[in-house]
Amino acid sequence: MSPILLVLLQLTVIAIAFVGGVFLAFSDFIMRSLARTSGTGGVDAMQSINREVFRWIFMALFLGLVPVSLLIAGYGGLVVGQSAGVLLALAGVIYFVGCFGITVMCNVPMNQALADMDVSAASTQSYWTATYLPRWTFWNTVRTIACGVSSLLLLLGVSQL
Repeated sequence: MSPILLVLLQLTVIAIAFVGGVFLAFSDFIMRSLARTSGTGGVDAMQSINREVFRWIFMALFLGLVPVSLLIAGYGGLVVGQSAGVLLALAGVIYFVGCFGITVMCNVPMNQALADMDVSAASTQSYWTATYLPRWTFWNTVRTIACGVSSLLLLLGVSQL
């Protein structure tokens, strides 16, 4: 394996761990803190967060890892083979499905629904407490675990190359 590919794979482990760290912060304490704000503070803050997330670095990592994860899965499954290849393939698939797929299918639709709501409406508060907080946090925790597992499998696969 070329030294450049090895460094790129190692940087990918770090990038996936960074994305997972952002998700971990939300599941561990940010969502709990937003839930404890009074009045409309939590909804207002989350609407702002959902607008700001489209800024440079997080989205570059999050979306940039999508094609990278597919390339790693293909490389591991088609080129490397053996146990290292299986680990690489699993790492790529788990990031793609467990992080990107969950985001697109679960978290983003809830974010879009919240973005369209009037902060002061009673129906918004009901959605926030009964639906958004528990479901969004659950799926976010799934994304956190997927990033952790993906980065671990990638690290193990790289160590076997």
